[in-house]
Amino acid sequence: MRIDFHTHAFPDALAPRAMAVLRENCRADATISPHTDGTVADARKKLTQAGIDRALLCNIATNARQEKNVNSFAISLANDDFFLPLGSVHPDSDTVESELDRLQAAGIKGIKLHPDYIRIPLDDTRFTRILAAAAARGLFVVLHAGYDPVSPDKIHATPAMIARVAERHPTLALVAAHMGGFRMAREVLDTLVGTNVYLDTSLSSLREDEHPLLLRILQEHRADRLLFGSDTPWSDVKEEIAFVERAGLDPDRLHALFEGNAKRLLGI
Repeated sequence: MRIDFHTHAFPDALAPRAMAVLRENCRADATISPHTDGTVADARKKLTQAGIDRALLCNIATNARQEKNVNSFAISLANDDFFLPLGSVHPDSDTVESELDRLQAAGIKGIKLHPDYIRIPLDDTRFTRILAAAAARGLFVVLHAGYDPVSPDKIHATPAMIARVAERHPTLALVAAHMGGFRMAREVLDTLVGTNVYLDTSLSSLREDEHPLLLRILQEHRADRLLFGSDTPWSDVKEEIAFVERAGLDPDRLHALFEGNAKRLLGI
């Protein structure tokens, strides 16, 4: 089985507008372009064609007003036979705890946070309440990590920040996307490799200048803390799979990355 731990899609009515905004945000980085139309149906089609059996759908509340609608969309997919949706909460929301309870009651296992899109650094104290509340409920947290073209001049979740947060919340299952830090592979090797932080592999195929360092991360990080991810629609899933398969990992490590670790976190 292959589980993709990092994908995105939107409600049909919202998808065209959301994708237009995201394309504009990505204009500064020519390596990042969409491979789906943003809908759930097209994401399912492309992922299935690439050999993915299940996929985590990462939803993001970019402001406090969106929080309830974002989580209602996630809950609407809670019993889907392919997608495994995540909810999201916002640091400025007054309903963080009740929304986490609503997500958990629906069977959702975790949340996604994107510090760059909300322009709040991960080490801001406003995130502390969210991370503590997630840990108390046994929910895992997926974080965007490293550079994002939406905020080219300021990185809001560096590997060093993530390492400090993981130390402060030792019971929290924390997943740092983009191999722990998009375009920050050297800092990931220095600060996150060997820790309890999960790393997903999303967007690795696009980082040709960092491939030797990314391969070291795959080989040296804890085997029980690696997860396959694509970041659909922002990369070619087949290329992401090919990058991992070229890494020369032993069969047990590959199995953990593609299936075992995700199943453990998701309880499936």
